[in-house]
Amino acid sequence: MSAEKYLEMAIAVPLNQILAEHPICRDFFMNLRLQDLDWNLPLMQALDHSDQEAISEFGLDRGMILREFSLFLEAFSRVAADAAAIRSLTIIGGHGKSGEPEITQWTATVGEIISIVGPTGSGKSRLLADIECLADGDTPTGRRIHVDGREVDEGQRFDMEGKLVAQLSQNMNFVMDLTVKEFLEMHAGSRMTRDAEHAIARCFECANELAGEKFALDTKVTQLSGGQSRALMIADTACMSSSPVVLIDEIENAGIDRRQAIKLLAQKEKIVFISTHDPLLALSADKRLVIKNGCISRIIETSEEEKNCLDAIETLDATLLRLRTRLRHGDEISMNTLKGEE
Repeated sequence: MSAEKYLEMAIAVPLNQILAEHPICRDFFMNLRLQDLDWNLPLMQALDHSDQEAISEFGLDRGMILREFSLFLEAFSRVAADAAAIRSLTIIGGHGKSGEPEITQWTATVGEIISIVGPTGSGKSRLLADIECLADGDTPTGRRIHVDGREVDEGQRFDMEGKLVAQLSQNMNFVMDLTVKEFLEMHAGSRMTRDAEHAIARCFECANELAGEKFALDTKVTQLSGGQSRALMIADTACMSSSPVVLIDEIENAGIDRRQAIKLLAQKEKIVFISTHDPLLALSADKRLVIKNGCISRIIETSEEEKNCLDAIETLDATLLRLRTRLRHGDEISMNTLKGEE
């Protein structure tokens, strides 16, 4: 939608309807100290009943505010549309830690899950960092990242920063004293989420499905455990983020339902890269990149035989989970515990 169309909408549509669809617009008015507008009126009429001195403090008049508001809406909508349009990401190989050349070129497409495996210190996190910054031969690996088969120029690269990629790191700590509901409302507003109320409810439901221990909407985010925090951010990324590329660094230690988390993200038409040492996650992916000495040394498509191994791996994983749970509860372990007979 063009700025002119948004201008027509601002003139004709009551503000409460616009805010319901684009919650971030409230920030626009807050910054101009116009938080007391009559939200039941279209913007032009609401400004007629507003404090004219407050408007003049910013060197603006009603027509200028109307125009700036339409440009604000158009800009944020364009960002969301640009991110949603991304269909593929191509990694142009650089070199390893010893200067050896990397696999020349490889492309991931929307809907794919790619695991990244290799020894500790091999360069898995470096690959994620190269993708995050849309490397252009200016990182230690010399890699370049293309979007939809095209080189990203410097202007586009920095314009896309923070919009193309959502990253979930190993360590996650909240510092804002918000409730879970307030946190999700803030994210819904900043992303101009449509039907924010439904998206928040769905996000909260998904987070509790992933978390080992349930939490409430009025729980403070600073009180969440590491696993709960990670579950909340994964659900937030899947349900509300428009970023088409998701980078996850070692989710296996988060205390959440890992496979369910990956399935949730994959259903949302995203490209998911996950660095992992977990065989369950590695084989649940469509492909895996093997990192050695800083290089992508091999690309393996998950075979049917490997997929058939997942049932056995899940059984082993369930046994380990049962043991961890018993230990946490202060129980003693016996051979019967291993067999699942107690």
